[in-house]
Amino acid sequence: MNNQLYINEIQTLFDEVQRSQIFEDQKTMTDAVPLFSVAEINSKYENEKNEKGFDLKQFVLSNFDFLGAKISIKREAQLPIDEHIEKLWDELTRTAYEEKGTLLKLPKPYVVPGGRFNEFFYWDSYFIMLGLQVSGKVEMMENIIENCSYLIQTVGFVPNASRTHFLSRSQPPYFSLMLDLLFETTKDENIYIKYHDTLEKEYAFWMNGEKDLENGSSIKRVVKTVNGDVLNRYYDAENEPRPESYLIDIEDSENAGEEFYRNIRSACESGWDFSSRWFADGDTIQTIETLNLTQVDLNCLLWHLENTLAKSSSLQNLAEKGKCYSGRAANRRQMIDKYFWDENSGTYKDYHTRKNTTTLSEHIAALYPLFLGLASDEQAKCVAKNIEEKFLHQGGLVTTTKNSGQQWDFPNAWAPYQWLGFQSMKNYGFDYLAEKIKNNWSSNVERVYNNTGKLMEKYNALDIETVAGGGEYPNQDGFGWTNGVYLKLKNN
Repeated sequence: MNNQLYINEIQTLFDEVQRSQIFEDQKTMTDAVPLFSVAEINSKYENEKNEKGFDLKQFVLSNFDFLGAKISIKREAQLPIDEHIEKLWDELTRTAYEEKGTLLKLPKPYVVPGGRFNEFFYWDSYFIMLGLQVSGKVEMMENIIENCSYLIQTVGFVPNASRTHFLSRSQPPYFSLMLDLLFETTKDENIYIKYHDTLEKEYAFWMNGEKDLENGSSIKRVVKTVNGDVLNRYYDAENEPRPESYLIDIEDSENAGEEFYRNIRSACESGWDFSSRWFADGDTIQTIETLNLTQVDLNCLLWHLENTLAKSSSLQNLAEKGKCYSGRAANRRQMIDKYFWDENSGTYKDYHTRKNTTTLSEHIAALYPLFLGLASDEQAKCVAKNIEEKFLHQGGLVTTTKNSGQQWDFPNAWAPYQWLGFQSMKNYGFDYLAEKIKNNWSSNVERVYNNTGKLMEKYNALDIETVAGGGEYPNQDGFGWTNGVYLKLKNN
């Protein structure tokens, strides 16, 4: 069976299952593993579906395997939180040495997020690695890097997650930062040489189309402004409903704008699915316009990738390449300042390529220039003030200042941005603020753990008596990046 085409091959059945909502979670069917050949299942479905008393759910359960669709965490008498996390590393470890249904094969074991997320996720894995580093699990850190490299070498990029239906998009490019983390752990510079070719391939993916751009145009993930400057945006190659949120997308698409599905999918590439950050009116998902924006976080991460390529070239005495990548990194650094810094509000914002101005949305991705040391001292001071006044609450840093009901909006606090916030403030000497970020969020995590025995995907930063909400699915328990960031913060 060609797994790449698996969902397409059962499209009629898949469409019926998702529209009939026989499963509470639309992801359940995308993760199902066929027990027989697709041709045989399709044939049975066509023959039986019009028979009297045909039960769609029973048919699906008889023809597909749903084992492992959701991770159930084993709980003994409640352990101290650190000990529980150490146990979770093993419980969240998976292997996929062969393809099954939509699951892509990978050469090494890996750690999954947890809950409904039972596959390898790209940017989650970096934050998981922070905790693995504290736990001394260097081999698993190396496994994650090796899996990313395998995907870049075979697919051309690291997909959003290791499923066939994610082969049209990636996630925030953290591979070069993963190498830094491993280097910090092992002090072995050879890793930059070992993965130089992989770094180049990932860079080629993000810059694909650059040579064909005219001023004021965009191709895939590359944008050329009216001034002739090159920036990057999130993008997805497909413009159709996401299989894992099929019916949700179809229902949301009513009265929606042009290329609604591609805009939805492109927001998923950012990891922020979803947020008012992407909405033209700041409120409703139907106005989503991810494709009209270039994002500060993505461009900072690509600066880091260019900078890492300059380093890996230099280590191999590839003078011309080193000079090229250094030049690109220096140029992008200027572009980050030129396009994303908003003097009026004293923070970084996304840039709207149609309106040629920064967007209105205030969001926590403004931390990236500080996290990577790209901000001036004065800019960092302004951002720190903004963060303390608008984003830091009793339970941690919120993602935006807007309460839209979306999960990547106020009042939710997500693990990645607690680490980015802590490290950003440390980088510029705002130690008091770094400690406050660390303590506010960590105590929130501990409170929820003490009350429930769970480590959650996200937390409510404002009302620490409630559990975080919003989004297309319930808050998940596991949870990879929460475990990683909590351990890293507690050990800093």
